[in-house]
Amino acid sequence: MTENAQQQPASNPELPTQYAPAEVEGKLYERWVERGYFAADPKSEKPPYTIVIPPPNVTGSLHLGHAFEHTLIDALTRRKRMQGYETLWQPGMDHAGIATQNVVERELAKEGKSRHDLGREAFVERVWQWKAESGGQISGQMRRLGDGVDWSRERFTMDEGLSQAVQTIFKKLYDDELIYRAERIINWCPRCLTAISDIEVEYQDDEGELVSIRYGEGDASIVVATTRAETMLGDTAVAVHPEDERYAHLVGTEIELPLTGRRIPVVADTHVDPEFGTGAVKVTPAHDPNDFEIGQRHSLPNLAIMDEHAVITVHGPFQGLDRLEARSAIVGALRAEGRIVAEKRPYTHSVGHCSRCKTTIEPRLSMQWWVKVGPLARAAGDAVRDGRVTIHPKEMESRYFGWVDNLHDWCISRQLWWGHRIPVWYGPNGEVVCVGPDEQPPTGEGWTQDTDVLDTWFSSGLWPFSTLGWPEQTESLEKFYPNSVMVTGYDILFFWVARMMMFGLYAMDGTPPFHTIALHGMVRDQFGKKMSKSFGNAVNPLDWMDTYGSDAVRFTLARGANPGVDVPIGEDWVQASRNFANKIWNATRFALMNGATVEGELPPTEQLSAADRWILSRLNATVAEVDAYYEDYQFSKLSDALYHFAWDEVFDWYVELSKTTYFAGGEQARVSGRVLGEVLDVTLRLLHPIVPFVTETLWTTLTGKESVVIADWPGDSGFRDEAAEREIELVQRVVTEVRRFRSDQGLQPGQKVPARLTLDGTALAPHEAAIRQLLRLQPEGDGFSATATLPVAGATVALDLSGTIDVGAERKRLAKDLAAAEKEKAQAQAKLGNEAFLAKAPDNVVDKIRTRLAKAEEDIARITAQLNSLPQA
Repeated sequence: MTENAQQQPASNPELPTQYAPAEVEGKLYERWVERGYFAADPKSEKPPYTIVIPPPNVTGSLHLGHAFEHTLIDALTRRKRMQGYETLWQPGMDHAGIATQNVVERELAKEGKSRHDLGREAFVERVWQWKAESGGQISGQMRRLGDGVDWSRERFTMDEGLSQAVQTIFKKLYDDELIYRAERIINWCPRCLTAISDIEVEYQDDEGELVSIRYGEGDASIVVATTRAETMLGDTAVAVHPEDERYAHLVGTEIELPLTGRRIPVVADTHVDPEFGTGAVKVTPAHDPNDFEIGQRHSLPNLAIMDEHAVITVHGPFQGLDRLEARSAIVGALRAEGRIVAEKRPYTHSVGHCSRCKTTIEPRLSMQWWVKVGPLARAAGDAVRDGRVTIHPKEMESRYFGWVDNLHDWCISRQLWWGHRIPVWYGPNGEVVCVGPDEQPPTGEGWTQDTDVLDTWFSSGLWPFSTLGWPEQTESLEKFYPNSVMVTGYDILFFWVARMMMFGLYAMDGTPPFHTIALHGMVRDQFGKKMSKSFGNAVNPLDWMDTYGSDAVRFTLARGANPGVDVPIGEDWVQASRNFANKIWNATRFALMNGATVEGELPPTEQLSAADRWILSRLNATVAEVDAYYEDYQFSKLSDALYHFAWDEVFDWYVELSKTTYFAGGEQARVSGRVLGEVLDVTLRLLHPIVPFVTETLWTTLTGKESVVIADWPGDSGFRDEAAEREIELVQRVVTEVRRFRSDQGLQPGQKVPARLTLDGTALAPHEAAIRQLLRLQPEGDGFSATATLPVAGATVALDLSGTIDVGAERKRLAKDLAAAEKEKAQAQAKLGNEAFLAKAPDNVVDKIRTRLAKAEEDIARITAQLNSLPQA
């Protein structure tokens, strides 16, 4: 074969010259679904492997966080499917109570209506209509990403089966006295007009004011400080510590509450910190959770002063004012009476906000439904402590225990219309009846159902088993429960994971919902900043998929995924992953055109070249390495291992080392073609779970088989050849060193140079042709003159550069560079030798100078070696 033919091979009819993701991804995905590759059969005798999708909100669309999490789950399930497991990746969506109701209410507002204009039944019907027409766009976007979910099992938290599960567990908890109704302080959103749980409150530092107010007169006066002056209208006591001698004479007496004309008691309570502020606190039991507890201990009345809109409802002058308007008005009135002792403005403090609408939360006394979490949380903690459930990474265990060991009872009722209605009826004579799914609710005059719905997290806490048919004892429940692993972000460890643990252990007779909790971090921009529309750095992953392909997005996300650690990502990284996909394509295409095949058995070891044995040894080591990383959920490390093996070792070294064999033809070309086919077959299967589309196209073309989705996962044959690995490492050293020298001399990569190679007596001798090919080294020829000699790896490479560089000019350039490096070294040494400088300079500055010194010394050694290799001008 001529050199020209080698550079311009004939086109391959089966693979286009370029990979075009948009032309193949959608078709491949639909083919996978149509052929049922992702369907899970409960009758299968294969061992089960189950993962549920963290159900996205029906209002949502695919964002980078979804794409990241789905990539990791899809990689796990695709690998397990290839390993012979009956794999179920369960899809579905959450009804997202508050979020969905807000969306539909905004639609109604455009028509000049509210939900009250429609009434409850018509409004709920309107939400279902919206869900059918506009909800669930994320499903199509999941297909774009390549999610291998079993679409035939898709569930929705408000569908009939899951609603039955919700009602069943509510009834069971109620009968076991683990659900109760009580008046407590809750987090109230005056915008959404509902209670929200502690974990749905977002805290941020707000600027407000801290005012100190004098209650009472003369010796019978106490100063209290507050950031919420309006709540003083609901004060029913002042509390001090029992051992605080400053106020001992006032405990048990009453003092005047300004502006109200009421007198309130002074009580002693250990909750008060005598060292903080004045050592006295105002007590507003109906508007503060700590004050509520003090009020309970001292039998204080609960005086509510605001309605559900946070509007003042008491005391004439302020009645009808919004809480913030009232705050200003009350401070003004107190100031006029001389009651303000001190004011601090602005005063920055942590304030809770509704995670949905960002409105400031108002603590409010309210009658709500609660789950008694004590025994449930203990069980959830014990399951991790005794090893039934493993948290990965292990350092996240302390956060989990810190949460479940200190859980307060869970407020599960919401004042919404969209959601699972609380299955409790009230009778005309005070009767309370909880109704199970197979029971008829009481009828007759005066019977009404509770108007509240359940917290969204109540139904999603049942997700690992309700999606499998519970409370019915289905084949799927028996086969696929418990789940194998729960892959989710550390940010919802408390929102969701703890609730699934509590409900799973309770409903499934002590069997936890999953064996492993694998926690990942949050996706951030390339500078480590949280992605947000308000920051202007949010990314729509679909845009990147359109531009670079889904494989590129998936590989970028997987390569950044270290357990429990946030993931920075930038578009240039996606471009690099696209280049990797193109490299896989082009190298496989080249291999197919030059004899790569999977037909027949691998040749026996004695027929293999050192390069063949080296790449097979490295292949098996990579299989073992990737398997170990998968078992440890080290997606970043396994992605890096695959990247460097495929690009560096297979494509940049083995293919290049074997080119001389391919082009020479004969038996050795056939052997290397079979080895290359084997390496590509295994490498594409290893890559498939992370980059499924490009590997499907290439693998089916290479092997002629149906699909890599259902191919066997590669096993480690145990073949290792350390001698071959050492031999090829020597070749790599020679090539790398000479390439570096050529680059330093300003030679182009493809520029040919006459050379004499002295390899006799070394392991390099059989590789002369490959070394010359890789380094573009021509035979010596007549008139050869060694102008540069490089000793490396026990061999000598002599180069004739007389026709390629101006030796005199090159010496002059290198001498200038050497002088600069020596000057840099002298300056660094002078500073590091100055004791006064070292005593004053910060550690990071000293470290930088040490780094500069090391770099200068390295440069001096390199440049000196280059000068020594050049002839005298």
